[in-house]
Amino acid sequence: MSKQRDYYFDNGKFLLIFFVVFGHLIRSYIENNEILYAFYKTIYSFHMPAFIMVSGYFAKGYFEKGYFMKLVKKLLVPYLIFQVIYSVYYYFLLSENSLSINIFDPEWSLWFLVSLFCWHLLLPVFAKMNQPFGFILSIIIGILIGYIDFIDDYLSLSRTFVFFPFFLLGYYLKREHFYWLKSKIAVSSATIIITSVFILFYLFPLMDFEWLFGSKPYNHFETEMTFAWLQRLFIYGVSFITVFSFWAFVPRQHYFFTKIGRYTLYIYLLHGFIIKYFRNSDWEKWIAENHSVWILAVFALSLTLLLSSKFVRVLTQPIIEFKLTNWLSVFKQFNSRLFS
Repeated sequence: MSKQRDYYFDNGKFLLIFFVVFGHLIRSYIENNEILYAFYKTIYSFHMPAFIMVSGYFAKGYFEKGYFMKLVKKLLVPYLIFQVIYSVYYYFLLSENSLSINIFDPEWSLWFLVSLFCWHLLLPVFAKMNQPFGFILSIIIGILIGYIDFIDDYLSLSRTFVFFPFFLLGYYLKREHFYWLKSKIAVSSATIIITSVFILFYLFPLMDFEWLFGSKPYNHFETEMTFAWLQRLFIYGVSFITVFSFWAFVPRQHYFFTKIGRYTLYIYLLHGFIIKYFRNSDWEKWIAENHSVWILAVFALSLTLLLSSKFVRVLTQPIIEFKLTNWLSVFKQFNSRLFS
């Protein structure tokens, strides 16, 4: 059973990180392609919420001794390192006039590390509450937070509160809840749901996709403030059903890509360098001019495989995991071959 569970979640994380990379690649092309725009919003309705939910599922050991320091080492330290690296990288790539490093304003995808740390801090408070009450309260907070104008990208506060319900729900869930999603009726329902959401986004394209980011207060959008909460409640509804639909599609068997699910942090932290370069290169224009957006799916898969490869992990493990196990393994192999 435990192996099946491992395969299941590793498969899910692989698929999710692929959608993250693919979503970032197609961002430049959604304005002029209605189908791609609908697809973009569909995957954004579930890919990060599903990642956040499974993070909550594996947060059940938050009360263990030393857990807090593990979080600091795993999340905050890499965040600070990559915040500096990204800032320097953007300075040279974009030929900016001055180098600015602001640790309180996460660069691009680094918001997830900050928010994940904060979700663990919130968990002890909400875990003591009655489950329905705690979950409903997290939804209410996520809705009301949009009315506070100064809560936005700063320290990823907006996303922290908006996406916390997914983390909390993941903490509540048990293994059998996910296994129930593999029933025939669940899979059939998931197919209908995902298709319906895609059609909905295609037929009604006016909703700003940034609503799905959860990073902006309501005054950022051209909407009636009195009813803005309904928009966020609608997005919550769509995201919850698409998240569960996604997990219904995830296979439980072992595949060639299963082990990649263990290394999603590498892909998540490193893919931004290549995506940012791509967005400022002639390749982006060439793909648009030749209507070859389909190539991006191949590119996204190749990038996912590359950044999870042992070669990349050996090079980057010291700044991502602060370990030298990969380096020592390579050194031992080299020595054994040298003196064999």
